[in-house]
Amino acid sequence: MRFRKKYVMPRISTVLVVFVCAMIGFGIWGCKKQEPQEEDITSTEPAEQEPQKEDISPTEPASVGNVNKIAFASNRDGNYEIYIMNTDGSGLKRLTNNTDDDLFMSWSPDGRKIAFESRIGENPEIYVMNADGSEQTNLTNNPSRDHVPSWSPDGQKIVFYSLKDDNYEMYVMNPDGSNKQRLTRNRSHDMAPSWSPDGMKIVFCSERDGNFEIYIMNADGSEQERLTNNPARDVSPSWSPDGEKIAFATIKDRKSEIYVMNTDGSDLTRLTNNPANEGNPSWSPDGKKIAFVSSRDGNNEIYVMNTDGSEQKRLTNNPARDRWPCWSPIVPPENSIK
Repeated sequence: MRFRKKYVMPRISTVLVVFVCAMIGFGIWGCKKQEPQEEDITSTEPAEQEPQKEDISPTEPASVGNVNKIAFASNRDGNYEIYIMNTDGSGLKRLTNNTDDDLFMSWSPDGRKIAFESRIGENPEIYVMNADGSEQTNLTNNPSRDHVPSWSPDGQKIVFYSLKDDNYEMYVMNPDGSNKQRLTRNRSHDMAPSWSPDGMKIVFCSERDGNFEIYIMNADGSEQERLTNNPARDVSPSWSPDGEKIAFATIKDRKSEIYVMNTDGSDLTRLTNNPANEGNPSWSPDGKKIAFVSSRDGNNEIYVMNTDGSEQKRLTNNPARDRWPCWSPIVPPENSIK
């Protein structure tokens, strides 16, 4: 267990608070109990609230490092910690148990490691741990704010974004934290990276053209190209395993829905359509399902649906906020961790 000073995020800019890591989920700020209402998917910080203690037992032992697992973050025990579950919502197991928030997970391609963001001390850092929660190691360890890791398909790199150069830019590093290299250079915020399955491209969102849009670039940061162009904010991109589609969330008038498009920005299709907010899409490794977050039941829960938006099913059901699902990779049984 790591004991650390509580992190309090400094106020940055209105736009950034509206988004940071867009993906960082939904959330109505405040500690007081209130009637269910629409939560704001645009928020970038975990909502402050009175600690909620919930009995999550029984939690059957869960083998990790194999198929049929979804990692997610939940504040059901007072602050955000990382959990895993089977893809039907069973087999719940808590992986982290720290005094600060742990969130934004990314599995290594072999399923043996999980990279994540931890809100330690005065600034967030990128950590890595074994898939059973052991051996948590700080990879970034610097005074800047480092967010939202994404593991490359070959397991050789981790991309993330950092505030070390006065605005959020994309960086890449080795899985041990060495050889950090900057990928983007502009005066606007670049956030929420996701690798293409062949490792040749990175999709991300940027506000360089006035509002957040989806962009792609080569893995070395070259040939940056905008894919979306509309008045709404497009965030939280996630590349399909076959490399043909990108799922993302579109935010308009504080209302968020999930869309999918071709990797050149064409054939835009809406997958969710209801009064609640939906976001943080994550593809299953076989490309047949998308896990996502929805506030349709009054608070954030993890759902799963077919890639055409049909058969939406809730996986979690508790009074706390469950966010940021991340599907585990398919790995051979001999490589799985028991």
